[in-house]
Amino acid sequence: MPKPRQFEKPMGVRDFPPAFVSGKRWVEKQVEARFSAWGYREVMTPTLEYFDTVGTASAIEERKLFKLLDGQGQTLILRPDQTAPIARVVSSVLGGEPLPIRLSYHAGVFRSQEREAGRNAEFFQSGVELVGDGSPEADAEVVALAVECLQACGVRNIRVALGHIGLLEALLQEEWADREAVAELKKSLGRRNLVQFREKVRASGLPEQRQERLLSLLSLRGEREVLQRLRSESRGEESAAAAAHLEGIWEALEDWGVTSHVMLDLSLTGSLDYYTGMYFEGYGADRYYLLSGGRYDRLMALFGRPAPARGFALKTDRLVMACPPRPESREAVALVYPRRLHREACRQAQELRRRGNRVTLFIAESGFSPARSAGFDQVVEVREGDGD
Repeated sequence: MPKPRQFEKPMGVRDFPPAFVSGKRWVEKQVEARFSAWGYREVMTPTLEYFDTVGTASAIEERKLFKLLDGQGQTLILRPDQTAPIARVVSSVLGGEPLPIRLSYHAGVFRSQEREAGRNAEFFQSGVELVGDGSPEADAEVVALAVECLQACGVRNIRVALGHIGLLEALLQEEWADREAVAELKKSLGRRNLVQFREKVRASGLPEQRQERLLSLLSLRGEREVLQRLRSESRGEESAAAAAHLEGIWEALEDWGVTSHVMLDLSLTGSLDYYTGMYFEGYGADRYYLLSGGRYDRLMALFGRPAPARGFALKTDRLVMACPPRPESREAVALVYPRRLHREACRQAQELRRRGNRVTLFIAESGFSPARSAGFDQVVEVREGDGD
């Protein structure tokens, strides 16, 4: 295997220049203010986790995990997401705290990618997890908070697509009792391959009326009127209960005043298979994908503390790109001084910084030029007598 070239990086990892880092810090600051205002407390989890705990509980496919061995031969992984580690924390470090628990995070996650995929192996997420409340109001809370976070970052044309995986699965099974077949239909929807979904239904051998009811699920999309259709199309207890829960979520979202940003889409399933109830995705202008989240009631039991739970993750890298340009609030000053006046330059620099400026010092003898001043709002020259 050839040695890496001098400036070559491992596949999928990046260097982050100052402009990106500045944008990332700004986004996290806006988002953290909203998390805190809604009562979510920030938590940090380790970059390394055991494969046998977090790795097996995570919804991320094993082939995408970065694995390594520690000195005792235990298999470790780089954190592939934050949901499973936080479930571990809620069941262990915070095991004595009463539920519900509201936690937030800002962290990098790592997922191995195929060379031809061209995707990043390291990226950043900010998000929340609300554990221990099974109500539709709690589900609606995280959706409303997600909308508010996008608003705080200045994202335009916010749209949230909201589905319910438990309801979808119940409706599918009412028409087709074959669980394996239903799982394949869900996979097609998870890949947003509606053509494949239709082909599988048409090749099912089911009566024409049942096929049409299955295909009609693709058009269950819209606002409150979708809930009325769901009432008429739910024939079993499970689907009726799930439809009532989804209606409760919508009513709570109306109370939060965010339904103008939300569209119901029952065909929405996401690419991860551990969601059990509502699932949602958030977009900005031009359908730019910015967040996803949902209900995952089975996860907490894997760590010995069964509880309903839900959350969302903002795609921080994408959010940095989606935010409108931000004017720098602090003026950038180039302070140019002859070497003999270094003490006076330090004094002036401290004074300018106290006023809120960003100050960079340049020795005049080093050849400060107009070209070097291009990135500054003003150039200040230190002269004899300035300190008198």
